[in-house]
Amino acid sequence: MERQVLSTGLKALTLNLDQSTYGVFAEIGGGQEVSRAFFQAGGASGTIAKTISAYDKQYSDVLYSNQQVSKRYVSCQRLEEMLRCEYDQLVGVLQGKREKPTRFFAFADTVSTINYRKDNISHGWIGCRFQLKQEDEPNEVIIHVELHERDNLLQQNTLGIVGVNLIYACYFHHDRPNSFLQSLMDNLSPDRLDITMIRMNGPQLAYVDNRLLAVQLVKNGMTSAIMFDRYGMVQEPADMLYKKNVLAFRGSFRPITYAGIDILKSSYAIFKRDEDYDKKTTLSFCEITLHNLLSQEVDNIDERDFLDRVDLLNGMGQNVMVSGFREFYKLVAYFSGFRINKLRIVIGVDTLEKVFDKTYYTNLKGGMLEAFGKLFPDNMKMYVYPAIDEESGKIRHSGDINLPEDSAYLYRHLISARKILDIEDINEKHLSIFSPMVLERIQNKDSSWEKLVPVYVAESIKSKKLFGYTD
Repeated sequence: MERQVLSTGLKALTLNLDQSTYGVFAEIGGGQEVSRAFFQAGGASGTIAKTISAYDKQYSDVLYSNQQVSKRYVSCQRLEEMLRCEYDQLVGVLQGKREKPTRFFAFADTVSTINYRKDNISHGWIGCRFQLKQEDEPNEVIIHVELHERDNLLQQNTLGIVGVNLIYACYFHHDRPNSFLQSLMDNLSPDRLDITMIRMNGPQLAYVDNRLLAVQLVKNGMTSAIMFDRYGMVQEPADMLYKKNVLAFRGSFRPITYAGIDILKSSYAIFKRDEDYDKKTTLSFCEITLHNLLSQEVDNIDERDFLDRVDLLNGMGQNVMVSGFREFYKLVAYFSGFRINKLRIVIGVDTLEKVFDKTYYTNLKGGMLEAFGKLFPDNMKMYVYPAIDEESGKIRHSGDINLPEDSAYLYRHLISARKILDIEDINEKHLSIFSPMVLERIQNKDSSWEKLVPVYVAESIKSKKLFGYTD
């Protein structure tokens, strides 16, 4: 059934006229835009018990900070404390004292909107703790947003809309997670904001797979990428990447093979030789794109299949990124948008040759030069994993690729500037292993595939019947 999209005002009015919903609004940083939408809709006395804006940091600390909570004001920890404090106070004051049956809620946001110099990162945490049934334990939904508009008033307007969308979705779309997600962007165009993370939990939301929701954020075009830490937990990218060194290896990992493991180990070994390397501040990612690499064709997207691959990679101790990027320069540009230190992209020599194909950059006014300006910022290097030449049987390195003369000049410059480096300490016996080959053997019941992947991966595939495996 097609979902009806209501205006922001009608959503707020619908909640105002619902005599069972009653709550508080606590908003920091972007003004009181969400509560304002409810006041402007009319009938707000039926919904709003209190509004507060602890804009001063000292007031915010007094109300919402304790020794266990982060001192960062725009953080998930601060939002969680705001929701806990406001909800507990609301229920403590009004529980059992309302004449009509009441489902209480607390809405909160802590946001950094654009400053007058326009040099800060505009983002925020937004959440709602709410009852679906009277006197039940509350459910909770938290999202993180990145604001793209370059004007403070426009960002405030966006916050008001997404806040109303969130509260409305909590009461009217809680039983349909994908509709819930899509409704958060009602009356908003995708260029206004990204929703980079969502977390839903509570007695009526226990059925929700938050990792599946994360993949659907990318699938629905609501964000460019999502990240899982090595323990399989969804993380907000800006928090995870802050001041980190990043090593990213793109692949299908369907499944990860001994070759993939060798690529990760050998490329990380190069990174460790950097003089300022620090294990505590270095993250490696296996990046899975929703698209075929450097292809205009879109994969048939099966969210559960992506999560199966995430599980396998997490089991191997890897952080995982799922993105909607096709071209490598867009992947690099994404990382460059965060405050990271060094970036290293791992690529196979055959794929490197494709990266220098000008036909992939015809959509850019500056063509290949524009793309490569984004692909090779100052903090970026590319590590190249060799391959076996099918005709000669010899190992091909970065110096063995064939390029047109105009591209060759640019390539030689990048080589001489050490922006492209060969991965040398490899296990040559793994060079002939490819994920598509292993996948084909799995589906054809050719048991030889088991020798091409780590034991943990083979056992997981067989026990969970992954990738079309059958006994």
